[in-house]
Amino acid sequence: MRRATITLPSDLLEALSSVVEAKSKTEAVLIAIRDEIRRKKLARIQTLAGRLEFGPSAEELRHSDERLG
Repeated sequence: MRRATITLPSDLLEALSSVVEAKSKTEAVLIAIRDEIRRKKLARIQTLAGRLEFGPSAEELRHSDERLG
């Protein structure tokens, strides 16, 4: 893990620690960072809704496979 020195408002850090029920300030910040990354990735995926086309489903492939009868 890499160390970094950052300045954060103490009231904000205390509120974050309380909300995420973290055992330490470091844990609180890590939880917040991971959560924000997850939210951004999810938002990016949601913008693709309806834009992607997928091939046949596994069920369709099974029914079209003549070897299976």
